[in-house]
Amino acid sequence: MTHQELRLSVGASPAQRTVAVLSGVFVATLGMAFVALPLLAGGLLRRLTGPGDAFASYEEARDLPPGMLPPGLREPTGGADQSSPVPVVGLCGLPFVLLGVYLVLRVLRTAAWLDGSRIRVRGAFRTRSVDLATARIDADGVPHRGDEAPMVGQRLRSAVVAVDRSGAPRVVIPLRGMGLDSLPPSELRALADAITAGRPADGRDAAHAVADHLNRLAAHPR
Repeated sequence: MTHQELRLSVGASPAQRTVAVLSGVFVATLGMAFVALPLLAGGLLRRLTGPGDAFASYEEARDLPPGMLPPGLREPTGGADQSSPVPVVGLCGLPFVLLGVYLVLRVLRTAAWLDGSRIRVRGAFRTRSVDLATARIDADGVPHRGDEAPMVGQRLRSAVVAVDRSGAPRVVIPLRGMGLDSLPPSELRALADAITAGRPADGRDAAHAVADHLNRLAAHPR
């Protein structure tokens, strides 16, 4: 097991990053346009269909009876707010803005580093870390007993899940490289060594099964 920090080759390839960023910016732009359009259209309609008040302010018309004042200069009665309602329909575009921002952040920020047996995985908004040597390790497609070999052609899912014993949020470790089907063999072996570091060799459990499967993937990438 190496004690030098190793950056894993997780995330998207440069081409995938470009496509994802462009898609995210496009979705966010559409959402912002949907939010702004009702505001702009509402103001334009009020200008086109307004009564065309001859007074610039209420001060210029304070001597007129309230009934003769233009609608825009009349004081509200009964405490009711008679101002034009906010076009809440534009709020429907906010989810698209947030989705576009999330897509961009996720593709640009996703990264993982292995330092000894501790791994740090950075997502769109937060970074989580866990000690693989003591965490509970789990993954689909891997038997939980060392004497049970995986079926021929059975593959580990695209991530390993590590849960700290203290109850901290789980850490999902991607196993796909940048534009590759899986991480490079050296990185798979480093993960396997980190998982088994300090664990009793006679106690075969899910962690050892996952480590064995990572070593098999490293020896036979295809």
